Amino acid sequence: MSKALFLDRDGTINIDYGYVWQPDQFVFINGIFELCLKAQQKGYLIIIITNQSGIARGYYSEEDFNSITKYMISEFQKHNIKITDVFYCPELNGTRRKPEPGMFLEAQKKYHINMKDSISVGDKLRDLQAAEKAGCGKNFLFNNNFKNIIDAL
Repeated sequence: MSKALFLDRDGTINIDYGYVWQPDQFVFINGIFELCLKAQQKGYLIIIITNQSGIARGYYSEEDFNSITKYMISEFQKHNIKITDVFYCPELNGTRRKPEPGMFLEAQKKYHINMKDSISVGDKLRDLQAAEKAGCGKNFLFNNNFKNIIDAL
């Protein structure tokens, strides 16, 4: 079985300016590439789990989201980091939307992930609640420093 580093997007990978969907708004948080590179070297799959209610609210389209996702993945690739997958929930509620564990469980099933050996990082309590409900072994609330998370890998 695999292990994964589950990352929230807005507020964990990039600065959260509120409904980020354009490349010029997408500013990577210091240390995210180092964290992902270290996790990758230790055998973790890197999976992004993100609520994207801006789609349901009409702030941007699914096409816009897919475009910014391609941009984000290409920036990770420039740092020799492979993003295994991106799971997103455009709805305003339901079992996939964090704090529910749906997206984590989809990833677990798709990639045969051992959740007890996996780590999640998010900037909101709902990120941690979803990961805990899915059985993720270590869960971190991001506080502008990845050092403690890197140390836990």
